[in-house]
Amino acid sequence: MAGKNLPTHAVHKMHQQLLLVWHSRTGAARQMAAAAAEGIEAIACELQAQDRLRLSVLEASEAQPQHVLAAQGYLFCAPENLGTVSGSMKEFFDRCYYPALDQLNGRPYGLMVAAGSDGSGAVRQVERICTGWRLNAIAPALIVHTNAQTPEDILAPKVISEDDRQACYTLGGTLAALVL
Repeated sequence: MAGKNLPTHAVHKMHQQLLLVWHSRTGAARQMAAAAAEGIEAIACELQAQDRLRLSVLEASEAQPQHVLAAQGYLFCAPENLGTVSGSMKEFFDRCYYPALDQLNGRPYGLMVAAGSDGSGAVRQVERICTGWRLNAIAPALIVHTNAQTPEDILAPKVISEDDRQACYTLGGTLAALVL
């Protein structure tokens, strides 16, 4: 082995994969996920690690156990509906929970919830699932309130504020920095 030094670049972590799973009914969670993805990509560029980070952004209906198992970090983003996480996001967790159980221990995750006025029910529900997977939260869950209270407002398309968009961007960037 004498004289066989590893190249400096081989010492760095190889490819890391982040999985961003989202669901949106009225656009708020979609905008949150997009802002977080921008933050992830910006931090990878800032750290000159674009070649070491792969970001998979999947709608909840598309995400499968193999996507979960392949990732080293996770960002979940969905609306709260009737006090719980949206059905499509819950279906993602139902589909992937047991195939990934005991295989994700210690990996980091972030959570973003779009809610009319509360969001805590969806947060508790997803946090219980992530606890079962033995994931580590990188920050408290981010809840974006749309203040929709009437049936018409609840069903109407949403636009999140620039402050909320920035918070999502920051959460995504934080997750990327921790994985890299």
